[in-house]
Amino acid sequence: MSARAKLQDMISYPPRGLRADRAAAYLGLSKTKFLELVDNGIFPAAKRLDGVRVWDRVALDSAFSAIPEAEDGDDTPEGRPNSFDVILGGR
Repeated sequence: MSARAKLQDMISYPPRGLRADRAAAYLGLSKTKFLELVDNGIFPAAKRLDGVRVWDRVALDSAFSAIPEAEDGDDTPEGRPNSFDVILGGR
């Protein structure tokens, strides 16, 4: 480590605060879908830091963990067979 390098520059760590686009990517969602889920109360609202909206990564983890597990069949729209099952002769 050089004399000019700061210790915090040498440590790898995930950011605690995420802007909307990064928070959405962190959760594997589009920004639009993420903000919709925030508006619906699924994910927490942002904090304001000097006028900038920032989401707490730990709060996002907690909210994500609280979402129930998908049950069999929840991943396809009701009444519509899964295309792969149809191709493979399953349904």
